[in-house]
Order: sequence, then structure tokens, then C-alpha cells
Amino acid sequence: MLEPEDRANCDLTFAANPQRRALLRDVVGLGIAAVGGFFSPLLCANALEVGQPAPPLVLTTLDGQSIATRDLLGQVVIATFWATWCEPCREELPLLSAYASRNAQHGLRVLGFSLDGPESLPKVRAVAATLSFPVGLLGSPYVGAYGRIWRLPVSFVIDRAGRLAHNGWDDDQQPWTKERLQRVVDPLLLRTG
Repeated sequence: MLEPEDRANCDLTFAANPQRRALLRDVVGLGIAAVGGFFSPLLCANALEVGQPAPPLVLTTLDGQSIATRDLLGQVVIATFWATWCEPCREELPLLSAYASRNAQHGLRVLGFSLDGPESLPKVRAVAATLSFPVGLLGSPYVGAYGRIWRLPVSFVIDRAGRLAHNGWDDDQQPWTKERLQRVVDPLLLRTG
């Protein structure tokens, strides 16, 4: 352990050396950047607020079409994030598909974002063929203001006016159930504006 006067000398020696100061500045800067880079997706997701404008999403479907949530104003949108290797997702998808089919005439759109990589494209296509809504590969688990998709399944609901109506990160139960869809989405479908 250094005595107080030795510590003061070390501090003065370190501070007097411009190369050491630059090294310290760089190390601290990298540390802050690393911590910020780690937490920034989480901080973005923490900014999601029900009732506020929903951050934009664009689904690039398996056949190459782009569907932007901003182009779906006037409709209720469920953006669901899933993967072929996620068993709760595979159980939820048929329920969402049937719900989407029953409610399409009421202005419901479901967009399916798969977290699978390109190497799993045949599996994703096989699942997508059974669904009534478009599916695309997400490409990255980082989804802008929605943060990093780290839990599956997770879904977000956007109302007809483009506001976030349901924040999936706030769910204690991730997979949709018939009762939760009726409680969360049905009232939005009944509203015309």
C-alpha cells in the first residue's frame, strides 16, 4: 500500500506525463463507449411508452416486399418477434395466424419478424407457409427503439393512429393467448380512429 505522499507523487507523475494522460483518456473513453454500447439498446427500449407514437418498423418479407408500419396507419398492427427454435413461439404462431385471419376485415395486420439466420431460411419458409400473415428475417436482434430482442416471443401492438398500444417488454406472459388478444387487441379493432 502506498503512503499518502507516495500516492500524491504517483498522481503528479502520471498527470505530468501527456502520454499517460492520453492513455487514461482513451481507456476511460473506451470503457464508457463499451458500457454505453451494451446498454444503449436497453435504454432505447426503455423509452417505449404506451400512448406515444410507435417507433417505425419495416418488415422485408421472404419474397422481398417491404411493409412499413408507417404505411399501415388506420390499421391495428401486431409486430411479433419469433424463431423456429423457440417452442413457445411455435405454439403462439398458429393462434396469431387464426386471429389475424378472423380480424383482417376489421383492419388487423400481423407482421412476423423471425430471428432465425439465413441458414435457417428453409425452416422459416416452412413455418411461414402455414401462417396467414407476412414473415421476414429480422437480420439483427437490434430493432432500433424497440431495443435488442432478447426474449421470445415478444410482440408490440400499434393502434390505428400509429401509437404504441401494447409494449411486449412489459408482459409477464410472453405468448399470446386467446383471452389476452381479446383483452388487448379487440378493443383497438372496435375503435375507428
